[in-house]
Amino acid sequence: MSKLSISRAPDALFEPTQAGALRMKNRIVMAALTRNRAGPGLVPSLMAADYYSQRATAGMTIAEATQVSPQAQGYADTPGCYTDAQPAGWKVVTDAVHAKGRTIVVQLWHTGRVSHTLFQKDGAAQVGPSAIRAHTQTFIGAHGYLLDAFLRNGSNHRTDRYGGSIENRFRLRVEVTAAVASAIGSDRLGVRLSPVSPVNDSKDSHPQALFNHVVERLSLMKLAYVHMVEGATGGARDNEPFDYAALRDRFGGTWIVNNGYDRAMALDAISSGRADLVSFDGAFISNPDLVQRLVDDAPLAPLMDRSTLYGGGAHGYKAYPTLRDAQGARLERSTALA
Repeated sequence: MSKLSISRAPDALFEPTQAGALRMKNRIVMAALTRNRAGPGLVPSLMAADYYSQRATAGMTIAEATQVSPQAQGYADTPGCYTDAQPAGWKVVTDAVHAKGRTIVVQLWHTGRVSHTLFQKDGAAQVGPSAIRAHTQTFIGAHGYLLDAFLRNGSNHRTDRYGGSIENRFRLRVEVTAAVASAIGSDRLGVRLSPVSPVNDSKDSHPQALFNHVVERLSLMKLAYVHMVEGATGGARDNEPFDYAALRDRFGGTWIVNNGYDRAMALDAISSGRADLVSFDGAFISNPDLVQRLVDDAPLAPLMDRSTLYGGGAHGYKAYPTLRDAQGARLERSTALA
């Protein structure tokens, strides 16, 4: 039976669920959001613990992309997870989220060819599947990194066992996924995919065939979830024709959708069975109480000045008020004027 024939209650978005071994109190996910606020040694700060704790109403939080080695870094002040101090810093963050009874995972990355020589030891060249420059600015973007670059024939021109056919281009992702699954269990591991997002010069001549194969193979690995970015990351959802339903039917685990979802779209995606969870990104930055606002169908707060998104201090980071805070402030002002 097609998964698209699943039918759920109209408000199933707010019901508990499970993805592999990951238990969630609702079907709302906070997507990974790079904020460039790591402390010395690229250790997550105490401010990050407050930031994530404030937003720990999502069923699952996906913490910001975190480099797996010094070579993997591509942006200033992004956290790592390869020294003794870095995981210790992350434990403070995860403890704060767990104290709210919520689930948190981390998005691991290696920025590959999208890095810059400034971040490489002794100014060495960044690494990638082939010596092909990414025509992008290296301080923005969310895709096109090392594993993704190996997948696509626009960036992978290798002639060895890691290039050429779809199976060969997929080989590195299989090996890395298998290694991580061996370390933590496949039922605690998810993969994020963005088949037609052009961010960071990502391109392939036949994305449908490529990602049909990718999802079929990932399904065999019994992962907890696939996190699917529909369309251009942070942009148009229909930038290129693509059959996401074909991918959904090829995967046996939990299916998370992302990109431009509002309340109505999220409710429909879950109740229709088109998705099992919906992830939100920018809305969680300016709305720490996003889940409650979605439940109440309350208006969402806009982002502050975009200059506060990357780097800096508490302003534009953990300083956003909840709806209750804002209502309380208005009540105090009205009382003072009475």
